[in-house]
Amino acid sequence: MKIAMLGSGFIADFYAMSIQGPRCLDKVHVVYGRSEDKLKAFCKRWNVPKWTTNLKEAIEDPEVDIVVIGLPNNLHLEPALMAAKAGKGILCTKPLGRNAAEAKQMLDAVEKAGIFHGYLEDLAYTPKTLKSLESIKNGAIGKVLWARSRETHPGPHSDWFWNIEEAGGGAILDLACHCIEVSRNFIGKEIKPIEVMCWADTLVKPIEAEDHAIALVKYENGAIGQFEVSWAFRGGLDLRDEVSGTEGTIWINHFLRTGFEMFSTGGKDGYVSEKSESNKGWLFPVGDEVNELGYNAMFADMFNSMEQKKSPMETFYDGYIVNAVMDACLLSAKTKKWEPVKLEVWRGKEGVESGFINLPEYNEQYFLIKEELTPTGITKIVLKDKKTGQIIQKSV
Repeated sequence: MKIAMLGSGFIADFYAMSIQGPRCLDKVHVVYGRSEDKLKAFCKRWNVPKWTTNLKEAIEDPEVDIVVIGLPNNLHLEPALMAAKAGKGILCTKPLGRNAAEAKQMLDAVEKAGIFHGYLEDLAYTPKTLKSLESIKNGAIGKVLWARSRETHPGPHSDWFWNIEEAGGGAILDLACHCIEVSRNFIGKEIKPIEVMCWADTLVKPIEAEDHAIALVKYENGAIGQFEVSWAFRGGLDLRDEVSGTEGTIWINHFLRTGFEMFSTGGKDGYVSEKSESNKGWLFPVGDEVNELGYNAMFADMFNSMEQKKSPMETFYDGYIVNAVMDACLLSAKTKKWEPVKLEVWRGKEGVESGFINLPEYNEQYFLIKEELTPTGITKIVLKDKKTGQIIQKSV
């Protein structure tokens, strides 16, 4: 693939590092940005042959196969519409839009044009997440009841994140978009998110948007997705997920305490890992960030899917669903009430019933509720009488 990279900042560097890495087949052909100095430096770092400050020129370059949008949130819609009009495939960084209305415009444009589109949600592609999804698909933990996702760090790198008009929000738009989509994957994308309860506040940073938020996202089958996000967490980047099912549990720590620890007096400057606050004392480097954060698997899925003429794991439709959930979260934070997730388009299951999972049979008379081995070696069981509904406890 020959790629038009829109943006030359932090995320564009991560993208270029991954795109021109593992497959060794794909190249950034042209990069667009507003600063000539930054563009020239980007081209030198990644051996990119062309740069331009003209957006239309980058998108319509005749050699370009696909456009990658790595721009601030308020600059996603225009290039997406331009790329769709030009018939170019589009990959867009998260969040898809500043709100569901913008995301829906982008979704409508790519589907009307019939072009390939992918939502660059890297944390859905981390090695641990993909392995967990495989285990869940194989029934290792039964039906997923609760998925909890946490992303916290001291705050983003670029100035535009702190401007509510450009970003569309604060920690929710920046971080919860990851958490929501990770939970959707665990619970099942075919299960509809129906309502949310969200607390959000500005506790530390002198900004208009929220720097902390916690929310519950209720799904139609009764499962709950939970996210915790912060722009004021001290200690680096904390990425953790938990999944609870009827037959098991998964705990994932993606970034901190992953088995790589280093002590330094900080005598020399040096990059440790994304969002690290210091280069002295006990440090927690990450061996291969672009792999551990999911970029390698994400771009491999995107380009392989495009070649095979199929949809990737994450599409603009997924980005639209995430934006709709975040809209409900921002409203709930204001009203202090459960707010519905408003979806103009839903392509999953309808009318999925919630409720308890059928209890396992114990014998003809009882359902087995719980079985536990005590420290004394006695097994205690809790049973429910099928006819009377009475709950009893026995030792066996």
